[in-house]
Amino acid sequence: MKPTASRHPFTDHRFLFAALTLGFACLVNASAARSADLLEIYRLAQSSDAQYAAARATWSASQERLPQGLAGLLPSATVSASTQYNNRDISSRDPTAPPSSGRFNSNAASISVTQPVYRPQNFAAYEQAKTQVAQADVVFAQAAQDLILRVAQAYFDVLLAQDTIVFAQSQLTAIGRQLEQAKRNFEVGTATITDTHEAQSRYDITLAAEIAARNDLEIRKRQLELLIGRRAPGLAPLGRRFELRVPEPNDMERWVADAAQGNLQVRISRASLDFSSQEIERNRAAHRPTLDAFATYSDSGSGSGVAQGGIGSDTSSRIVGLQLAFPIYQGGLVSSRVREAVANEDRARQELDSARRTAELNARQTYLGVTSGIAQVRALEAALVSSQSSFDSTRLGQEVGVRTQIDVLNAQQQLSQTRRDLAQTKYNYILALLRLKSAAGQLTEQDVALVNSWLDR
Repeated sequence: MKPTASRHPFTDHRFLFAALTLGFACLVNASAARSADLLEIYRLAQSSDAQYAAARATWSASQERLPQGLAGLLPSATVSASTQYNNRDISSRDPTAPPSSGRFNSNAASISVTQPVYRPQNFAAYEQAKTQVAQADVVFAQAAQDLILRVAQAYFDVLLAQDTIVFAQSQLTAIGRQLEQAKRNFEVGTATITDTHEAQSRYDITLAAEIAARNDLEIRKRQLELLIGRRAPGLAPLGRRFELRVPEPNDMERWVADAAQGNLQVRISRASLDFSSQEIERNRAAHRPTLDAFATYSDSGSGSGVAQGGIGSDTSSRIVGLQLAFPIYQGGLVSSRVREAVANEDRARQELDSARRTAELNARQTYLGVTSGIAQVRALEAALVSSQSSFDSTRLGQEVGVRTQIDVLNAQQQLSQTRRDLAQTKYNYILALLRLKSAAGQLTEQDVALVNSWLDR
């Protein structure tokens, strides 16, 4: 007696899967009508990303270091005024002299101007302020490059998650056909129950992968929304205009040399070293004399203070002079600060060396990532053609009886995996290209526009 095939969940899930597929297709088509490209997402992130906005605010605050440093070289002026009421009682030690008292007002006003003539500490502080402003510019440029990389990563992560769903649905459809065929063959006695169970197992595994891919897509969309501050729109996919480009120049050592000089982190560390060297000079200047020019004008008036009446007095004075000060000893404070600054300079020098080595390593890694990405994309494109041919041949072999159901399922799985690997490798190549430009400190919005031209908008 022929065994009865157990009821399989494909029959129960078939209409649900069809509804999900139709819903996802409608969602993709609706999103395509209003899809945003990479450049639009980058614009949104520029105005909405909190991390980039914080970097912009930090840059704005750092620009104030220059006028603050310049203030130490410019004159300072002070205006003061006072008024007071005086109640004075006088008792004489001469017993024959009567006591006296006075009630009167005293008023005074003055203006003083001081101009530093020779203050080496102030000059050093001004040079440090210029270094800090220049460093702030580089830090903000690095934040702009980081924003480009974060936007590109989030954008292509969403595309990869969408591709994974599409490939999983395609594989589900193909496995579903194999499952139905295995059922029919089992019912007519031309196949065993093993083929049905194998197809059912592959279907369930692929369905679980498709569910996981949907969850991953939701996470990737939330990460994109974190950058743009709004609901993630549909995204333009990578289109036929995509082309593989070798790095220009196509010389790894040139990129390494550019990174050693132009990498933004290297430039930031170099500015830190310059600041540390200037800090040594600023502290050493505390041993040197200072010379200031000053001018003061004052006007004051006072009552006579005589109870029986009298005439008060008005006084005005004009003073112009130079003030010279020689620091002699401050308890060893200046010498200690100089030693501290020397140690900080050595630390900054080591950090610059570390930043330069890291930049050179990143340049090599990203250059190899671009060149190997080109080779991988071409290899996977050839593999996709081979996998498609293998699948078609295996399916034909099954029809003529020389291949089994398992062979067809394996070929189908290999074809879907190759498609996903090819899509992921293309995205990785684009990201490596952007990271290479970033490693050399050359990543700009023009590079975003170049990648954007490869999308189907």
